[in-house]
Amino acid sequence: MLEELLLFFEIIGTVAFAVSGAMVGLSKKMDIFGVVTLGTITAVGGGVIRDLILGNTPPATFQNPVYAVFAIVTSVIVFFPAVRRFLFKNQKAYDKILLIMDSIGLGIFTAVGIETAYLMDHRNVFLLVFVGMITGIGGGVIRDALAGNTPYIFVKHFYATASLIGALACIVLWRFFNSAAAIYCGAAVVIILRLLAAKYRWSLPKSDIDMK
Repeated sequence: MLEELLLFFEIIGTVAFAVSGAMVGLSKKMDIFGVVTLGTITAVGGGVIRDLILGNTPPATFQNPVYAVFAIVTSVIVFFPAVRRFLFKNQKAYDKILLIMDSIGLGIFTAVGIETAYLMDHRNVFLLVFVGMITGIGGGVIRDALAGNTPYIFVKHFYATASLIGALACIVLWRFFNSAAAIYCGAAVVIILRLLAAKYRWSLPKSDIDMK
């Protein structure tokens, strides 16, 4: 039962990240191939990097293509004219949908990254935190780089930091509760922090150097 719930959890994260990647592709006026590519890379990119770091090769995406299939199908659906009109009816709606999808994907994959490391019998806290974060932010960084944008983690309020805090929460809870509780709570911490940061404009200090 737990495995089925976790699979469902991962698929939700995959769909959420695929939507955010496809939306960025649409905003850049890419064709359907570009939109699908960006959506798929956003959804599975972090997991591929995670597996390479952990020595799980070939990465899970290639061993079980169900995640890539969900990402591709989701991206194609996002490209439908009716869906495009809904997503882009105004800038405010676009920003809100992108925020929600990206936050869900970030939270779920941060926790899933830690779960993967635990299942491979890794217990080093630094490795667990790093793997959780790279699983959460990796796909988005690749997406933004391919789209010609400055990656979210460098400019958006409380993005990588939310993943870091959620990863730490997941690891601490793992020591006291069952794995499912730790995963769900860790993901929830990331999602809530991201949404609160967007609402209240929380951000880390930024450079104010003016290059002339």
